[in-house]
Amino acid sequence: MKALYFEEHGELDVIHYGDVPEPEPGPGQVKVRVRATALNYLDIWVRRGWPGLKLEMPHWCGADVAGDVVELGNGVSEWQVGQRVVGDPGINLFEDEFTARGEDCLSPGYHVIGEHQRGGAAEYIVLPTKGLAAMPDDVDYPEAAAPLLVTLTTWRMLIHRAGLRAGESVLVVGSGGGVNSMSIQIAKLAGAFVYAVASNDQKAQLAKELGADVVLDRSQVDWGRQIYKLTGKRGVDVVVDNVGQATLTASMQALARGGRIVIVGNTSGPQTEIDIRFIFGKQISLIGSTMGSHQDFKDVVGMLWAGKLKPVIDRVMSLSEGRQAYEIMERGQQLGKIVLTP
Repeated sequence: MKALYFEEHGELDVIHYGDVPEPEPGPGQVKVRVRATALNYLDIWVRRGWPGLKLEMPHWCGADVAGDVVELGNGVSEWQVGQRVVGDPGINLFEDEFTARGEDCLSPGYHVIGEHQRGGAAEYIVLPTKGLAAMPDDVDYPEAAAPLLVTLTTWRMLIHRAGLRAGESVLVVGSGGGVNSMSIQIAKLAGAFVYAVASNDQKAQLAKELGADVVLDRSQVDWGRQIYKLTGKRGVDVVVDNVGQATLTASMQALARGGRIVIVGNTSGPQTEIDIRFIFGKQISLIGSTMGSHQDFKDVVGMLWAGKLKPVIDRVMSLSEGRQAYEIMERGQQLGKIVLTP
């Protein structure tokens, strides 16, 4: 089968499109013909690698998968060949104290498709039946694949980890990426007042269309201080900051006393200096979050199929154009998700 793979860690030049071994389903698994898979910034980190990351090479990413069931593993009776499905981006390899209380993604046995094991950037993928959800007939494959990981991640981050409540205020640092565009929507769905920071007019317009109440152009204003002024020197209750090094100080400035910053990424780099006085002086919380539980996945898929949340797709490209697609994402030129179709 064809896949978008790499055989060593590195930059864009290590990405290849070509033939790789085709997987076969084991007990409790199904083989899915991939119709669409979406890019995530996670893919870039996986490709570049980090100390301790050990992958079976060649490796290919792709956490978001929509496709058709083409083969059943032994013992599988709840699914049929030909069914249209999406897959939970997270898989648990074993049960432990965390899975017992529904915190699947806290378990050391929690793996992300395309990160710890080969993903959907190929013609076929093998998935566990427990992680499948049926697709409605009126949803196309790119529309189904695009929001999976980012919606799962955002739902846990804002609702479970940050404990966002109706009437609170949220600042989303950025508006063009998948998590941020979904953060605006989920925050509005939860009844929050939403501020967003955008880097250009297009992204500002997207943020407004998704429901942001106030959008700030970071090239025109010091948004950390501006938020403080706009809120009557109070600040916001929750900040979504997945940029990290370049923005964390401003995010703390924009936060209200007793507020929370939620972090699921670090696009500008993982190392940063923190003025600890902000933390104890304003009694703020820095909250990390990653992915979500399998129940979260079922919940967000239900909201997506019901039209309560809107997938934001920048473009759909062929899997063979994957290197170009990653280049676009690394430059931050997309508005929403880039989807690849084998």
